[in-house]
Amino acid sequence: MVTIRTMQNKRSNTLGLVMALWLVSLQLVCAQNMKSSTALTIKDSTDDLNDGEETQLPDDEDLEVFRPTDKWQTLKPGQAVPAGSHVRMNLQTGQNEVKLGEEGLNRWTDGKRQGIMNTNNPSFTAQELKEALKKFKEGTDDSEGTKQEEDAVRANFRPIEELKKDMEALDILMETDIQVMRRLLNQFNNTNSTTEEKITALLDLEYLVHQVDNAQNLVSMGGMQLVIQALNSTDIRLQEIAAFVLGSAVSSNPSVQVHAVEGGALQKLLTLLATQRSMTVKKKGLFAVASLMRHFPFAQVHFLKLGGVQMLSKLFQTPGAEALRVRIITILYDMITEKELISQVGLDLIPDSSHQERLRQYAEVSLLPVLEEQGWCRLVPELLASHEHDWREKALRALLAMMAQCQSQFKQHPTLTTSLTELQKQYKELVLTEQDVGEQDGYFGEILALVDSIVVKMQRV
Repeated sequence: MVTIRTMQNKRSNTLGLVMALWLVSLQLVCAQNMKSSTALTIKDSTDDLNDGEETQLPDDEDLEVFRPTDKWQTLKPGQAVPAGSHVRMNLQTGQNEVKLGEEGLNRWTDGKRQGIMNTNNPSFTAQELKEALKKFKEGTDDSEGTKQEEDAVRANFRPIEELKKDMEALDILMETDIQVMRRLLNQFNNTNSTTEEKITALLDLEYLVHQVDNAQNLVSMGGMQLVIQALNSTDIRLQEIAAFVLGSAVSSNPSVQVHAVEGGALQKLLTLLATQRSMTVKKKGLFAVASLMRHFPFAQVHFLKLGGVQMLSKLFQTPGAEALRVRIITILYDMITEKELISQVGLDLIPDSSHQERLRQYAEVSLLPVLEEQGWCRLVPELLASHEHDWREKALRALLAMMAQCQSQFKQHPTLTTSLTELQKQYKELVLTEQDVGEQDGYFGEILALVDSIVVKMQRV
């Protein structure tokens, strides 16, 4: 019994000693909290960072500062705890644990940034405060740099109000193509307009009618008829430019081609070419005729009915009209090859109504017999005497296209065989010159191939 009581007394003494030590520690903690409430001293100046001076923390020499969080952490002996912190003893380990109270947590957000701020007298070391202030200063500098960049970008643009005013002014001055064409047609058709003003109006129209929609609008506004009528003008400049506008409007534009033919444009153009006119007028007239008939068999049939081939034959032989010869040969060659190509393509295609209609229309264009009748089997070889390679090429291609109709006459031609022999010799030398500079399939080689092909076909029975 004595032993048992002695052991109970020892346990009681040990427990009392632990409780006494815990109370003393708690008093020390509270005393330190009161001391640390005024221990942090910070100078509100960023110059200290530049001078390299340390931030003053006079009371950190005695105690190590403990920084609690929102989770329980073990408190080491000699560490000071900020006021408002929660302190507890872990009965299993016998160690004190500390965490920051909810009243000491101040959550903050700034745009995409967010965090928790300790409002209960947080304690930081001098180096940590120095680094924090340095980062804050750098962030301020970055903000200032960003602002300067924004100002620089903003300087390159005008305020939206000024842009709106400018756009309103542009809307007043801006004209659509239709409005411009209507104004030009009024200027051209106005009896008070001078010849120069009418010429200017036609030239501006020519620029616009290259577009398919504008050419069709020219027809719908009645402008096509005004242009056709201008072909009969007494002023040769108006005749020339009217033919220029007409050719540009009908080029690759089937609906406008139809309106032009139905409006009598082809008759007036042939009349223009058959009568005494300047060379510039005839050049533009040939341009309009070629554009009007290209890929348009309906116009080609009318051309043959109106005696167009005979008119071109007379023009080809007119003294002083040598510059027009290659243009005339090109028109005839295009008419021949278009019909051949549409027939060849028809062999590979599945017949449909539109293709059958085109075949029917081209079948009505009987050009080769007319060419033979009008003496073109004799006229085309004359173009080989030219010194222009382009002229020779056009003549050779036309000879090949006409070979089926004119073979016998080609054989009887007084100068054709001699001309072909001389051309073979000349272009063989030119081909060697091309090969010397590395051109294996040059332009002169193409012309030589045409000459050789004609020679071979003429030798056939």
